[in-house]
Amino acid sequence: METVADTTAPAAQRRTPRPRADALRNRERIVTAARELFVEFGPDVPLDDVARRAGVGNATLYRNFPDRAALTHEVVLAVTSRTTARAEEATAAEADPFAALSRFVHAAADERIGALCPMLSGVFDRDHPDLLAERDRLEAAVEGLVSRAMSAGRLRTDIAVGDVLVALSQLTRPLPGIACLDIDRFTHRHLQLFLDGLEAPARSVLPGSAATLENLRRRD
Repeated sequence: METVADTTAPAAQRRTPRPRADALRNRERIVTAARELFVEFGPDVPLDDVARRAGVGNATLYRNFPDRAALTHEVVLAVTSRTTARAEEATAAEADPFAALSRFVHAAADERIGALCPMLSGVFDRDHPDLLAERDRLEAAVEGLVSRAMSAGRLRTDIAVGDVLVALSQLTRPLPGIACLDIDRFTHRHLQLFLDGLEAPARSVLPGSAATLENLRRRD
């Protein structure tokens, strides 16, 4: 009997096969390797080094990411998404809102969110809808942590969400070429000093005004 092709499925479904599991694993390995190397050496690391760290050939890398902009886009998206997940996990795990904020700050440091800063100055579409949506999710999650801690009287009231994100990005941003190669081991220590300064009651009067999300988004 002659086999008749199934024409009941949508055309896009018939034409677009699902990615194989090994192809998805290769893609994930490339993004993980790129993230590690961007942290260690900056966003201009040779893509050949990324392929080597991921354990794939150059052809596999370029099949997934045709240029540096495409790879950087995916790394920024992955880091932002993982950091948002850490904020949501901290909210669910800690009854004390200040403990939840502290847990998130230390977890975000492990994600090396500060490594996004030099990447964001690169040539790629920072206003891509996927990136904007993920940024909004992260900001909403952190804003929730800050708001709850402040409402509970556990967080000083003269700060804003931007203060947390600025300090987090500065204290976790890699410093290529620095003489103190083991500086990362001080990150959590200095983050805890920062968190102690956030806790209410405030022990000092802060100069200037609180950093808002609008301040951070302004590019001029």
